[in-house]
Amino acid sequence: MSDAFAVSAVRGYENISRTRINSMKPNKISERRFKRIAFLSSGTPEANAARAGLVARYGTVDPETADVVVALGGDGLMLQTLHRFMGKNKPIYGMKQGSVGFLMNEFHGLDLEQRLDQAEASIVHPLLMETTNALGEIVKARAINEVSILRQSYQAAKIRISIDGKERLAELIADGLLIATPVGSTAYNLSAHGPILPLDATLMPLTPIAAFRPRRWRGALLPDTAQVTIDILEAEKRPVAAVADHFEVKNVIEIAVAMDHATDLVLLHDPGHSLDERILREQFGY
Repeated sequence: MSDAFAVSAVRGYENISRTRINSMKPNKISERRFKRIAFLSSGTPEANAARAGLVARYGTVDPETADVVVALGGDGLMLQTLHRFMGKNKPIYGMKQGSVGFLMNEFHGLDLEQRLDQAEASIVHPLLMETTNALGEIVKARAINEVSILRQSYQAAKIRISIDGKERLAELIADGLLIATPVGSTAYNLSAHGPILPLDATLMPLTPIAAFRPRRWRGALLPDTAQVTIDILEAEKRPVAAVADHFEVKNVIEIAVAMDHATDLVLLHDPGHSLDERILREQFGY
């Protein structure tokens, strides 16, 4: 495993996150918090129409030079936008113009500048996935929601799990396994009966998908400083793919996953509708 990969999992950015959140607030009421706004659409007719109206009202700039990016669509567009600006600390403010909008704000554009002035920032970190195939080829990718290990054939996958270099489960027979972030704990992880985590939890859920053996293993909660190593057993007979959000690598034999604390992602939400509040509400949904 590369030294750079191991270093990426080291913590030390907690105070930086708080400083960045405070620095995003306007100093004076008369000043706009973000002067250059870019608008991105998911491409649906509704999102395109919303973008056209907002551009006519507020103008737009190239997203690469914008102070803030307003994403118009659903959670899929939000994830795409966060991946596009990974590592650039560019705030993303989403407005729902899609079918699923857990990460988005409600859409109304007449007071957008005031909403951006008052929006609360959440700092989240992605997972860093490093895969290896039988030829020794290495592929890296980041995931905002989860890294999923999925069987590619009719046969269940056989998986060995090690944490920080120590074997913890010699053999898991299942459809797969996933490692989630706190923000991703309400997505695929929840569907697989994994726990919902508060946004500021320093934990990673490790959740089996349709486990056959051991029958009573329901997963684990790991510290977010842990490095998870997954070895695929009988890989030729039982091929497995690794997926970081929407990026898939097939026929892997080893996957390493760790939280990338060196990369900050900034999401903006209206007061009273922060990610912390949404995740808390989700725990009492039914």
